[in-house]
Amino acid sequence: MKLYVTPPSPRAFKAMALRNHLGLDCELCYIDFTKGDQHRPDFVALNPNERMPVLEHDGYVLWESNAILRYLASLKPESGVWPADAKGQADVIRWMSWEGAHWAPACAPFAFERVAKKFLGLGAPDAAAIAKGEPEFHKFANVLNLSLKGRKWLTGNDLTIADFSVGSWMTLAQAAQYPLANYPEITRWYDALASLPGWKELPLPAAA
Repeated sequence: MKLYVTPPSPRAFKAMALRNHLGLDCELCYIDFTKGDQHRPDFVALNPNERMPVLEHDGYVLWESNAILRYLASLKPESGVWPADAKGQADVIRWMSWEGAHWAPACAPFAFERVAKKFLGLGAPDAAAIAKGEPEFHKFANVLNLSLKGRKWLTGNDLTIADFSVGSWMTLAQAAQYPLANYPEITRWYDALASLPGWKELPLPAAA
């Protein structure tokens, strides 16, 4: 089994962290976007979108990070990160859909301007782009903060792949300088995620 990734991308991080958490025998293959690895014919054959992460397992190829999380969870059903009941599963899917539709776009201006640009050598952060993105960030950070009140993990008392999906964007919180001062539940929840052994094994981008 191989996992093609580009740290420090949150989409790569979520898959790597779950791989570690589940103790899967899965080789990490690094795709260097600064060298154009995503355009190599062999990689395009795996993912015509020229994006990562990509999972390759016994001839089966899967792309899209949340789909990869679900597949990896299926390899270790005893882990409990994918609920056994229909409502629990729907709740996890709800939050993973929310991550893709709302949370990732809300975090993206901060992540791109303050982390990705530096990583890719694209120049200084655009303060106007960051300011433009702040209202959306606060809108969805408030949703997440309120939803976490009274819960240990995102869907309740049990850690699930929803936590890995949504929490992956918090790996850039310090480097990207997310405005999190008014969201203590998010900070509390993320501190618990960041303390997981499989999460701690992975390096985080340094603050600018």
